[in-house]
Amino acid sequence: MSKTIAINAGSSSLKWQLYQMPEEKVLAQGIIERIGLKDSISTVKYDGKKEEQILDIPDHTEAVKLLLNDLIHLGIIAAYDEITGVGHRIVAGGEYFKESVVVDDTVVEQVEELSALAPLHNPGAAAGIRAFRDILPDITSVCVFDTSFHTSMQKHTYLYPIPQKYYTDYKVRKYGAHGTSHQYVAQEAAKMLGRPLEELKLITAHIGNGVSITANYHGQSVDTSMGFTPLAGPMMGTRSGDIDPAIIPYLIAQDPELKDATDVVNMLNKQSGLGGVSGISSDMRDIEAGLQEKNPDAVLAYNIFIDRIKKFIGQYFAVLNGADALVFTAGMGENAPLMRQDVISGMSWFGMEIDPEKNVFGYRGDISTPESKVKVLVISTDEELCIARDVERLKKTT
Repeated sequence: MSKTIAINAGSSSLKWQLYQMPEEKVLAQGIIERIGLKDSISTVKYDGKKEEQILDIPDHTEAVKLLLNDLIHLGIIAAYDEITGVGHRIVAGGEYFKESVVVDDTVVEQVEELSALAPLHNPGAAAGIRAFRDILPDITSVCVFDTSFHTSMQKHTYLYPIPQKYYTDYKVRKYGAHGTSHQYVAQEAAKMLGRPLEELKLITAHIGNGVSITANYHGQSVDTSMGFTPLAGPMMGTRSGDIDPAIIPYLIAQDPELKDATDVVNMLNKQSGLGGVSGISSDMRDIEAGLQEKNPDAVLAYNIFIDRIKKFIGQYFAVLNGADALVFTAGMGENAPLMRQDVISGMSWFGMEIDPEKNVFGYRGDISTPESKVKVLVISTDEELCIARDVERLKKTT
């Protein structure tokens, strides 16, 4: 038996999950927040217990040391050598990485080089990789990329209709994101439907604070809504999703608070979406409370959100020339029955129909009626398990 740890490092955070493999049993999980800031918070959950510490953690190396010390101190492992593999989630793999890879010096350099595509994620991920390599140099270290699942897209799908020199010289193209989640729920959907994935056409809707929709043809991504960066696609929690690009220079000219394109993109990423339109919150639970109170801004934000999701799902029915199932996953996809109901009820022409007795909070599985021509599924995503599985697979090749 071996133990593998899945790591999801952000600029100031480090989420982790420890598995016993190959049984895929979760032994512990946790998150370290506010890395590099005063009063960092480390939370560990294991064996039905929860431990929390507040202390100053200056960087990712110290965060990794704290995590590993906690695993021993809390009796989750007896020695470091019980951990034989670590998998790192990387948001942007660019064109370098079409699949998960074993880490070496070149891989770390390329992850850092791609930080321009994911400035909030790749630098922290690279720091996490270096920290584990310093402390546990002999274990198998693997990078798992959000973008790699989408490298099956064809050129006419991933290229933007701009002069080709911007692709050839600067690699401007659609990369997508949430690939590990889309891949996992597609595999689970095939099991749920009792059919080979290679025979299915699926639309997978990862709807959390970030939102991405993917068209899956016979197990491969053929189109996805996120683009050059994760800002593209439907409206999200704090992100605008797709807008007319001419808005950017217009706002710079009109609003003295927006000095340049960086300011506008920051606004589109962090101050828009549900939170920006509603002025209340980026959390769907708060928006739904606003609906109950008939708050006009909450109603407007909700209606825009539903509208944009329906449009992306609709275009992927066209891309796939029909679909066998629509899969909802991630925070809102799994836990917002009203949102699912309103998306589906507005698309009845496609032959989707959901059972209101199944479309309830906490239910997982097929929520469609027996008569529904397109099945509607709710599946919990598990990106960490995918990471652990890739570590185990690549261990055998090293």
